[in-house]
Amino acid sequence: MSLLDIKNLSVSFGDFKAVDGVNLNIDAGEVAAVVGESGSGKSVAMLAVMGLLPWTAKVTADTMQFDGADLLGLSPGARRRIVGKDMAMIFQEPMTSLNPCFTVGFQIKEALKTHLGLSAKERQTRAVELLDQVGIPEPEQRLKAFPHQLSGGMNQRVMIAMAISCNPRVLVADEPTTALDVTIQAQILDLLLHLQKQKGMAMVLITHDMGVVAETAETVNVQYAGEQVETGAVDDIFSTPRHPYTAALLDALPERRQGRRLNAIPGVVPGPYDQLLGCQFQPRCRYAQDRCQHERPTFVGGVRCFYPRESAS
Repeated sequence: MSLLDIKNLSVSFGDFKAVDGVNLNIDAGEVAAVVGESGSGKSVAMLAVMGLLPWTAKVTADTMQFDGADLLGLSPGARRRIVGKDMAMIFQEPMTSLNPCFTVGFQIKEALKTHLGLSAKERQTRAVELLDQVGIPEPEQRLKAFPHQLSGGMNQRVMIAMAISCNPRVLVADEPTTALDVTIQAQILDLLLHLQKQKGMAMVLITHDMGVVAETAETVNVQYAGEQVETGAVDDIFSTPRHPYTAALLDALPERRQGRRLNAIPGVVPGPYDQLLGCQFQPRCRYAQDRCQHERPTFVGGVRCFYPRESAS
């Protein structure tokens, strides 16, 4: 049985469908990537799995299970006991995710008290261990600092420490390096992978960077305009991408152009009021045909396309 099993996940805000028919299957110890441009519904899909969307969101799924437990059928109290303990998330912006009114030590200890029921002395010892584990020097002193007194990289490490504090079985990392400079990005990714292997966690990495996917993940799920358009093993996706959008993302990687001009994808991701009758990618797709304008493709055999590249070339 898979640790996290999601089938046909959809999220709506009123008439707007932000996520439509997303699947995710991840085993213990596996690293899976969710890739796509901004507006593809990556973060919304995982926030739905974590139960962290506002009441205005309508979440439906054929299956949404964690270790056999039906997440949609759990009571709010039972869901809260899982989220933060067995399932944890690192958010995009540490400076807006951490509470500026409390020290980082207080915020780490609050999670330990809520989920593990540790004593004050045990919480202090564990918090120091966590900051040391994520590479923060002088951890006892740093526990007394407020978020604004730490750098972006330090705050991201604090977020990671909070996420792993209760030894989660699934860790969702939502663009964990977006707000950081290049050298710190590499350090944070190395740290996450080290902790993932050390603790045997499953990890879902949300990103728009295909280079990061190549270095970290085993499987990849490509999303576009809220829909899952392709999924498969990283090696297969990178060597023989089937969906035109996946191929276009890979074609835009600098290392693949070898000094030639980068190929940009024309146009933009459709917004809430730009949903199309047919394929959502067809206005930007060089392989689009008449059928693509009027009929929406279904997700079959790991790809959502009437004319996947292996048959369109």
